[in-house]
Amino acid sequence: MTRRSLAHLFLMPLALLFVAPLVWMALTAFMPDADINTYPPKLWPEHFTLDGFRRIFTEDEYPLWLANTVIVAGSAVLGHVVLCSLAGYGFARIEFRGRGVAFAAVMATIMVPAQVLMIPTFLLFKNMGLIDTLGAAIVPWLASAFGVFLMRQFFLSLPKELEEAAVIDGCSRLGVFFRVVLPLARPALATLVVFTLLGAWNDLIWPLIAISSESGYTLQLGLATFAGARHTEWSALMAGNVVAVLPLVLAFILAQRHFVATMSFSGLKG
Repeated sequence: MTRRSLAHLFLMPLALLFVAPLVWMALTAFMPDADINTYPPKLWPEHFTLDGFRRIFTEDEYPLWLANTVIVAGSAVLGHVVLCSLAGYGFARIEFRGRGVAFAAVMATIMVPAQVLMIPTFLLFKNMGLIDTLGAAIVPWLASAFGVFLMRQFFLSLPKELEEAAVIDGCSRLGVFFRVVLPLARPALATLVVFTLLGAWNDLIWPLIAISSESGYTLQLGLATFAGARHTEWSALMAGNVVAVLPLVLAFILAQRHFVATMSFSGLKG
């Protein structure tokens, strides 16, 4: 038996252990309340029903929460793709005084716990008039130090000769970036998109602090209050979680082939 076979023999039960809660959540979403409330709980519904999905899309503000989350996550992905790639390229290729110090300062922010910054950020956003608006959930996700670091490391792995050839052909610095560098960075961009989407989509703590109006709730914040407000209607709650998890699973499946290439080129291998 090869080492790879032994690794798979160990990883398969571990994968099943992680998948089991997701499968149970999906099955519970299709269960009637009578099956969910029985003891001991049933692992397989006697008959499938769409009552939970029908309830969240017709009787509650779930569609509004979903739309808010799509806006926040979409803005976060767009901001990271544009701002982090531009900043990463600047730190990787453009020579300017204090570049090393500036990059070290950006990286130092990673070591600051997010909880420490919540009160100053809240006060800043309050003075800007963003509290209790969707902008309060969008602005903190427009860029991140990790995104800048990831894109910088990937750009450093690209040969400079490609950019120099484009400059000789008369291409400007921005032209080189958008026409030559950025198309080659698709693996890194795909990885950045998935990580950003995962963080912005699942963010709960900051929207819980910054947003108080139910019409401005994001999906995770709405689901957190949904259980208590609805006396824990499990079928509706699990249906909401299934809809919330599905885009993340699809995004990972579509982008997973880029992860290995990104980790290899950007120097992030463990």
